[in-house]
Amino acid sequence: MNRFAAAIFGCDGLRLTNEEKRFFAKVSPFGFILFARNINSADQIRALTAELRDSVGWAAPIFIDQEGGRVQRLRAPLATEWLPPLDDVARFGENAAEAMRLRYQITGLELQALGIDGNCAPMLDVARPNTHQILRNRCYSSDLQRVIDVGHAVVKGHQDAGVLPVMKHIPGHGLAQLDSHLDLPRISLDRAELDAVDFAAFKPFSDLPLGMTAHLVFDKIDPQPATISKKMINLIRQDIGFNGFLMTDDISMEALSGTVAERGSAAIKAGCDAVLHCNGKLAEMQSIFDAVGGMTEAAQTRAERALATRQTPQDVDIDQLRADFEAFLPQS
Repeated sequence: MNRFAAAIFGCDGLRLTNEEKRFFAKVSPFGFILFARNINSADQIRALTAELRDSVGWAAPIFIDQEGGRVQRLRAPLATEWLPPLDDVARFGENAAEAMRLRYQITGLELQALGIDGNCAPMLDVARPNTHQILRNRCYSSDLQRVIDVGHAVVKGHQDAGVLPVMKHIPGHGLAQLDSHLDLPRISLDRAELDAVDFAAFKPFSDLPLGMTAHLVFDKIDPQPATISKKMINLIRQDIGFNGFLMTDDISMEALSGTVAERGSAAIKAGCDAVLHCNGKLAEMQSIFDAVGGMTEAAQTRAERALATRQTPQDVDIDQLRADFEAFLPQS
């Protein structure tokens, strides 16, 4: 397989422009990501995902953020409307793990039907009382073991549906009290406390094929944001033990300074495998490719290993899955 560009790109609209087709054919990004601006109807989404793959000449992974609650790009009638994850985990109580497995298997099958085979979940950030509201109800719990148990169930649901899960936001975003889309959160806890909770949430998932970084600073470890910090990427690789394919969180988020090209270059130099760029602006994508080029050999190996984990969806009745999910609903 030819070397991929060290990037995952979005696109601008409901269909590819000729300029986008030429650019993607030239640079061969590892994959693509869809947002609300790319979504209109089932037929349109299937046509767009086919165009994206045709542009690079192979079955490139196509990702989306379909967590449920506020963060789900596909809405009814295209997909099931879910409560925020934190709310569902709370209401299902001791049955939360199994209910969430079913929820994300249903989600995965809905994605597969539209040509989408990667989802940016599970989110393994441990919720705190002061976790910023942009993030808090997207978490699974404030209890470490519950986050781990539900996280494993979410992974299983995706895999049963033939969808690649992307764990996030490694090494942990739950302590952030600022929105990293707009500002740079800073975490001042000692390393021992981080190891005990935030970093510990990711260790049981170190064998997953794909992960996404967090844009925040751990002051006691490195003054650089984790996404562009060699120390933090080494911590992810060595201490947490994650040897899968590591993408950045959206490089156009304002937690990071400099141009998107400068941010992307810094992330690759720090040890990330690919830059995730989501806004679909072609000029920015071109500048990122000029800055980062193709993947390193190590990143290419991890990319191929991740792709090899794609599974055929289980042959199941999605209506039965919905009935099984609803059977766990608390009785009023």
